[in-house]
Amino acid sequence: MTSAALIMMIVVQSTVTIITGYFFYKVLTTPPKPEPDSFAENDDVEERQ
Repeated sequence: MTSAALIMMIVVQSTVTIITGYFFYKVLTTPPKPEPDSFAENDDVEERQ
C-alpha cells in the first residue's frame, strides 16, 4: 500500500468516526420533545359502562 493510500484511508476513517460520534452525542444529549397527552381530553368525561 502506498503512503498516499494509507493517508487517505486514515483521513476517511477518522472523518467517519468523528461524524458518527458527533451524531451519537447529539442524539444522546438532546432532550425529548413533550408528547401530547392523548388522555387529556378524557379527563372531564364521566366513566361509561
